[in-house]
Amino acid sequence: MSDRRPLMPKATAVWLVENTALSFDQIAEFCGLHPLEVKGIADGEVAQGIKGMDPVTNGQLTREEIARAEKNSAHKLQLAVSKVELPPIAQTRKGPRYTPVSRRHDRPNAVLWLLRNHPELKDSQIMRLVGTTKPTIAQIRDRTHWNSAQLTPQDPVTLGLCSQIDLDAEVKKAARRTERERKEAGEEPDRAGTLLPASETTAPSRAEILTPKASPEAAEETPEQEQARVFAKLKGMTSANKPEEGEEE
Repeated sequence: MSDRRPLMPKATAVWLVENTALSFDQIAEFCGLHPLEVKGIADGEVAQGIKGMDPVTNGQLTREEIARAEKNSAHKLQLAVSKVELPPIAQTRKGPRYTPVSRRHDRPNAVLWLLRNHPELKDSQIMRLVGTTKPTIAQIRDRTHWNSAQLTPQDPVTLGLCSQIDLDAEVKKAARRTERERKEAGEEPDRAGTLLPASETTAPSRAEILTPKASPEAAEETPEQEQARVFAKLKGMTSANKPEEGEEE
């Protein structure tokens, strides 16, 4: 993605979804959003109440650029060159994310969703994503929150409390930290519930094919053994033909 972004990217994305035939990926690339966020805007689940802002009238896009991108889904929208050079704004925001008043009642549901689906996240990461406080997270985790019985887990991205990009970044950061801690502790990586790599699933089997053992050859009989076997057989036949005692002749 380019470092240059349009002003009010979410409002711009709302306008592009409603007024153009651009793909979700093209709008997400141009506005610096996640494709799932753009899909949520199209479905009416994200950016509810946000009025779309026309990027053509404010000089951020041209009609020709939009038409070119609509004909070719692989074309990436290029932000129009601004005639006024604005100094870069230093990012000085620290602390929890600001949450609008209309969305603050949804934060406990988002915290519950994060605790259930991403338990590897630290409290500080949840605070950055949702804009809540550490005592609130502890109360929801321990089920001592005043409204615990009514809480339902809800995706914070769907609620509009954070972006999918921010959530993915925090999850990846937590996964790297967990993997590093396991390596330092000398534990084997937990591969339960994960797919094996293709190098293992497509590798030829190393099982050895065991050939049946040849039966030992029968030892050759000596003349004495053969004679004894014949006499024993004849004796058995004679005893079988001899009438039993008490049987009438």
